[in-house]
Amino acid sequence: MLKSSITFKNKDIDSIAIGGFDGMHKAHLHLLSHLDKNGALLIVQKESAFSLTPKERRCGYTKHPCIFLEFEKIKEMSVEDFILFIKKNFPSLKKIVVGYDFRFAKNRSGKPDDLKMLENVEVVVVDEQKIGKIPIHAGTIKEFLKNANIEAANKLLGREYAITARVIKGQGLGRKKLFATFNLDTDNFFIPKEGVYITFATINERRYPSLTFIGNRLSTDSKFSIETHILEEEAFDETFELSVSFLSYLRENRKFENLDDLKEEISKDIQKAKEYFKL
Repeated sequence: MLKSSITFKNKDIDSIAIGGFDGMHKAHLHLLSHLDKNGALLIVQKESAFSLTPKERRCGYTKHPCIFLEFEKIKEMSVEDFILFIKKNFPSLKKIVVGYDFRFAKNRSGKPDDLKMLENVEVVVVDEQKIGKIPIHAGTIKEFLKNANIEAANKLLGREYAITARVIKGQGLGRKKLFATFNLDTDNFFIPKEGVYITFATINERRYPSLTFIGNRLSTDSKFSIETHILEEEAFDETFELSVSFLSYLRENRKFENLDDLKEEISKDIQKAKEYFKL
């Protein structure tokens, strides 16, 4: 039922933060600041094909160890059973940290105050976090990404939104008739609105200014693709995975009558991206 990101003993854990933690955004990091030195995240994991930080990728944004708990295994638990589960698995527990909207047990019947049934355990309930008047939630960030408001999404995240993807074989058209790109395939990440973006591509831990297209290739085969063009000319060794960080939305996806028109538009995109990076 429990799966850990690293090897350690639960008996050493004195504080836990419980939640889904999708996005590991600013509100999550504020919540995690209440953990003690020997604290850990208890991540309730639901199957989802559209996560901001799929599965173990959440662990990359915290110094604390992550423990994963499958939602399906606990969704029918009563409040009392969940309390016993926590007590059994974390015998040295002194503190639990949760968000104001945390719910648990069958039919979401358990509330933060119910955790106080655990003897000698402090329960810290963190208030809703906002930037200005905007609440910081994964759902809000997804809405911004869905509408290509990258700057607003990044502000709530506290970093650039990024996806990690496998490099796959593409049409071969880019290198021959347009511009060379990495063709990408990714599982589980939430994908922003279709269009062209100014991005960073991280390859072997080095960041490269880049341009990324998301959407159906309307001017060629109409198939969906994610393609990244590196702005700086450089010979790359074969790579199987890269990360794309989104900085700004450049334009919408649209159809061009021929490849010459498409190439001319991509040239303009590249020039705008170079101006953005001051290249």
